Formats: sequence, structure tokens, C-alpha cells
Amino acid sequence: MATVLVTGANRGLGLAFCRQYAQIGWTVIACCRNPEDAFELNNLASDRVNVQIEALDVSDLEQIEVLAYKLADLPIDVLINNAGIYADDREHAFGQLNYQAWTKSFIVNAQAPVKMAEAFLPQIKRSEKKLIVSISSLMGSIADNTNGGSILYRSSKAALNAAMKSLALDLNEQTVGVLIFHPGWVKTDMGGTNALIEADESVSGMRSVINDFTLPQSGSFVKYDGTQLPW
Repeated sequence: MATVLVTGANRGLGLAFCRQYAQIGWTVIACCRNPEDAFELNNLASDRVNVQIEALDVSDLEQIEVLAYKLADLPIDVLINNAGIYADDREHAFGQLNYQAWTKSFIVNAQAPVKMAEAFLPQIKRSEKKLIVSISSLMGSIADNTNGGSILYRSSKAALNAAMKSLALDLNEQTVGVLIFHPGWVKTDMGGTNALIEADESVSGMRSVINDFTLPQSGSFVKYDGTQLPW
């Protein structure tokens, strides 16, 4: 069966991706910062022999290289860059921005996904699906920004979108595809309880788009149901 690698796999969308892919028999490489604290993920791995947990803090780019070396012989059909942070807060809005947090936002939300693609490209190229997926946000859309605010998050996700669009073009000749998703407003720790959809619904929709992906779609920025979104 195929193999998927998921970052930020301990909760929310990442955990839902792991559960759903494990249920259909894929090999799941579930990555998170602190596996010892990822109780639900550990329970999943106990129930499913096809789930392998790996420690990975994506903000440490050297850790990404070490993990890629460890998994050098494993073809990876789908790489899902799911790990992300929302570092904006009311106490540090414009006028009192936390520039250290802004830098961390760029590392986790934009640089780390590119580093993951860079480090794991040999494994992706040896697979059948050959797909890099990054979980972005509609808040990364400049055209859609009518409310302002959330400067750290918006700018880091816009940077992710721009980088992934470039990767899609750069990797096209190697038949490696790239998809950029807005998962919807999801009921997760980041999305909050007022969000509109459950993580399972979002992930089910994204998995369907991933399943039907063809190379001409590479570089698309889409909603979890496949709807095209503005840049």
C-alpha cells in the first residue's frame, strides 16, 4: 500500500489524517514534537500496525534532515505539511507586534514545509503518487483579505502559498505534484469551538481531492472540497 507522512500528527487535522489513512491500509508516518504526550496518536499506533510515530519539531530544520536520513529507504506517496502555528494575539497587534513570534511563524508555517519537501524529495520521487500537500489557510489569500489583522499568520501563510506555487513549477518536470489546501474553518485547538466543520469532514474532503489529483492540477490553491481559491 501507499505511504503518507504527516507533520503535526498529534491532534486536530493531523490526527484525523493519520486515522483516516490508517483505516484504508496506508502506511502512516505520524510526526509530532512530543510523541510521549500524544496520547490519542499513541492509542492509534497501538491499534494499527501500519502507524509509525516519529519525533519531529519542524521548527528545527536539522531535525527534518535527520528524519529524512532515517527514512531514506521509504518511498513516500503523499507528504502532508500540516504542522502550523497561530502566533497573533490582541496584546501584540500592530503597534506592539512580537517580531520574535513573527519570525517563528515564518519558520514553522513557511520555511519548514519547504524544508520538508526539499529533504524528502528523493523518497517522494520514488513513490507512485509523488505529491506534496501543504495545509495553508484562506487567511493567506491577499485577494480575500477584507478584515485586516492577524499579520503574523496571514503573512506566513501567504509566504507558504507563494513558495508552494514555485515548487509546483520547479518540480513539474520531475512529475512531482503540489497541492495547497484551505481546510475550512475547523473545530480544532486552533480553529476553536465556534468553527463550522469537524476535522473528519475536512480531512475526508481533502483526501478525496488528493486521491483524484493529476499533475495538471499542481500548484492549485483549493478549499477542502476542491473549490479553487483566490491568491
